[in-house]
Amino acid sequence: MHFTSEQRLDDGVLEREFTLGEIPGTLWTPGSASPSAPAPLILMAHNNGLPKADPRLVARARYTAARGYAVATIDAAGCGDRPRSAADEQARADLRRAMQAGEPVDEILESFIGPLVDNAVPEWQTTLDALLELPGIGGPVGYSGGWTALGIRLAVVEPRIAAAGFFAGGYVPRAQREEARKVTIPLLFLLQWDDEGNPRQRALDLFDAFGSKEKTLHANPGGHTGTPWFELEDGCRFLDRHLK
Repeated sequence: MHFTSEQRLDDGVLEREFTLGEIPGTLWTPGSASPSAPAPLILMAHNNGLPKADPRLVARARYTAARGYAVATIDAAGCGDRPRSAADEQARADLRRAMQAGEPVDEILESFIGPLVDNAVPEWQTTLDALLELPGIGGPVGYSGGWTALGIRLAVVEPRIAAAGFFAGGYVPRAQREEARKVTIPLLFLLQWDDEGNPRQRALDLFDAFGSKEKTLHANPGGHTGTPWFELEDGCRFLDRHLK
């Protein structure tokens, strides 16, 4: 892991950009973190296709780090500043066109999101390995993010993840819908009731499918980007219960 830049924010959080092979990422660590008092780690992923520098993700990461967590995010292959293939660009264009036209998008999503998840999981695990070797960062590990399909797969295959917060997405590939039954860690599931891009009933069905004994659904009125800010505070309290 090679750090390429760093800055100390007003709240004492240290923000560092890094590269790990071809993987670009950002790490936020609280001022309280030290080798003798390591901070729990949160893997924070954004919706596939959005960069790690998206303002909403950065705001969530900085807030969470100020609450005493180390927070890391990376750009998935073909996302953010990473190169996109012609096939990736065409798939995104087809998806946007179909959603705007109100046409079925299931098969487009299957062919697009499924491979993204398959490619992203090993990169997140490699990043997790490297992060846990850094002084001042330790377990347990949590997941928080809007890329629900990725979070489901990681929760199934990565035993170091002890709790997860998902921003509910109705469009999740069939493979991850089946895998949801194998998820048993505590979950906090956020749902925007009027989300124009994610069918409500699909999100509710996905919540029902999770195998976790402790799972909580928070539903708020509003569209996709209208999640109330207080949910971030509630999310940190959820993480506090399970990771601290």
